[in-house]
Amino acid sequence: MYDSINKLIEDSQKMNLPLWKVIQKEDCHEENISEEESFSLMKKMYEAMKSSEKSYNPKLRSRSGLVGGEAGKIEKRRMNRELLVGDFMGRIMEKALKIAESNACMKRIVACPTAGSCGVLPAVLLTLQEEYNYTDEDMTKALYIAAGIGGVIAKRASLSGAEGGCQAEIGSASAMAAGAVAFLKNGSNDDIANASALALKSLLGLACDPVAGLVEVPCVKRNVVGALNAISSADMALAGITSRIPADEVFDAMKLIGHCMSSEIRETGKGGLAVTPQGEKIRKEL
Repeated sequence: MYDSINKLIEDSQKMNLPLWKVIQKEDCHEENISEEESFSLMKKMYEAMKSSEKSYNPKLRSRSGLVGGEAGKIEKRRMNRELLVGDFMGRIMEKALKIAESNACMKRIVACPTAGSCGVLPAVLLTLQEEYNYTDEDMTKALYIAAGIGGVIAKRASLSGAEGGCQAEIGSASAMAAGAVAFLKNGSNDDIANASALALKSLLGLACDPVAGLVEVPCVKRNVVGALNAISSADMALAGITSRIPADEVFDAMKLIGHCMSSEIRETGKGGLAVTPQGEKIRKEL
């Protein structure tokens, strides 16, 4: 697994291969599988994302009763053309909630990179495919881009809320999605790197403060923020706006910030929103 976006881009240039192919080759080397096997497995991941969204049931509620039905509310408002963000971003919001809710309701999801952030990447990719008619092969290549970015973050920092706060989960997912969008929209390797850096920069310092210790509040709704942030970050990068801090250094900064966070805001349920009066009331009721 690569530990540097810069190194990924350098190898892409040296090998004269697209970035997704470089990432795939590294996956094949690590897993000792063929390129065909690797592509098939990645495509199945995308198919599972599709299934997560299609199998959403607005009637389902999590065991705590804290989560469920929110996506249906957004869908209704979108269908009535009442969303301020419009139909495209509305569909992303809807899908992010659908898949994150499905996780809380114990349905099948793809942890990308974690279960708590499982709605970000699928919401973005599924909506882009709907909007621009990309093939499943295109989307599978985009997943390699996302996986490569996630792999570098895992190496340089962390994908764990317990170690780095929610910036490591929703922030990383947003960076992965932003890079994948830049790729799909024919951005350069530098655009991909800038998109991921811009996305994570916007979510640095995000606490992991689950109410009652459950991956429900505020986790589910943060998936919406991560998904919309990915789109705006990709748009900035594709417009030629660069991150003044390179992607690798942004990932390093996230690690440092995570180490500076107190344990109360790193998935323990002992700080932040979890200890507000309402948060404590919910915990006691449960």
